[in-house]
Amino acid sequence: MTVTERLYYTSATTIEFDANVTEVDFNKDRSIVTLDRTAFYPTSGGQPHDTGMLEGEAVMDVIDLNNGTVGHVINGAVTIGHKVHGRIDWARRFDHMQQHTGQHILSAACDRLHNARTVSFHLGRSVSTIDLDTELSSSKLEAIETEANRIVWENRPVVVRFADSEGVSALPLRKESARTGNLRLIDVDGFDLSACGGTHVDHTGAVGIIAIKSCERFKGGTRVTFLCGERTLSEFRVQNRVLSRIVGHLSVIPGELSDAIVRLQAENKASLRTIREQRERISSYEAAAMASTAEQVGQLSLVLKVVATNEAAELKGLAAEMVRKPGHLVVLLSESAPILIVIACSKDVSINAADVLDRLTKRFGGHGGGRPAFAQGGGLSGKMSELVKAVRCELGVVSAE
Repeated sequence: MTVTERLYYTSATTIEFDANVTEVDFNKDRSIVTLDRTAFYPTSGGQPHDTGMLEGEAVMDVIDLNNGTVGHVINGAVTIGHKVHGRIDWARRFDHMQQHTGQHILSAACDRLHNARTVSFHLGRSVSTIDLDTELSSSKLEAIETEANRIVWENRPVVVRFADSEGVSALPLRKESARTGNLRLIDVDGFDLSACGGTHVDHTGAVGIIAIKSCERFKGGTRVTFLCGERTLSEFRVQNRVLSRIVGHLSVIPGELSDAIVRLQAENKASLRTIREQRERISSYEAAAMASTAEQVGQLSLVLKVVATNEAAELKGLAAEMVRKPGHLVVLLSESAPILIVIACSKDVSINAADVLDRLTKRFGGHGGGRPAFAQGGGLSGKMSELVKAVRCELGVVSAE
């Protein structure tokens, strides 16, 4: 089997190439094409695969077949032994180069400043992450971010080296490699040396900028989410548009935004308190009006009402207000389905509200519960007239039909 020559190992900027087809594996409507040489990077080491075109067919996936060859997944078919032309998607490749080199610089800064080792790396579609073995505060991460960008702006050379496993032992690698044989090393001049098979820029300045977006505790360490290069610019534009709209709505400048939000929160809290007090006052009036129409059933004052609301809290508030007076039994039903119900009794009333509710839900469905003096439920169904009649029957006001 012919081992695939990986052009990206020595030149990450090779966009187009010609190669010979060495193997084709047909899988349903797709083909996995193996070439004698390729510029397409396969998914590995936390970095996603390249995309592009191969002999006019879109390359949807690139696979490291672990036998020294690289598989290119396309929809069409090619013939073994034929020469094909490939072209990678440069925008995607360069984005990955910025993120991956940025990760090396950021990881090295974490290691150098706070002895925080990178455990894993993931290059995502919109953001990338590194997982560190140490918990770091936001102030420490700011210092790391500053140091990383200093290295970027010094535009240091990023050089690809190769060394065998014996020679590597004498080199100051940031992290030991478990691989044997010939190793590919990425050397960020005077700052970081790591074994890596990924694609990288040739000078740190091409990374543009490294921005830490967020951090969180993760498995006893820290997960750092970051952006590099054009992704940072895109994120800035999005956030700047949002910020511009917000300061426009509030008629403040960005530096006054925090104080404006605090002021709005205080005003909102005061408004909600006023609304709550007014609702309680209105509820008190409504409860008094309902209580004045109570039906006298022996020594009981029965209030059985259908209320135009779907708020359980409103029904509970009305009922609680009315049963403050002795001798009151209150049953309130919401007007719209699914029907809510609240049953409440004054302290001197011996009817068990929870038992009444239990019998009603068994007949009309729904759910609920409570105490002997106060029960609530919801999800009841059926005709309101029949439900009202059943309530009266349960309370002994009328006979069952």
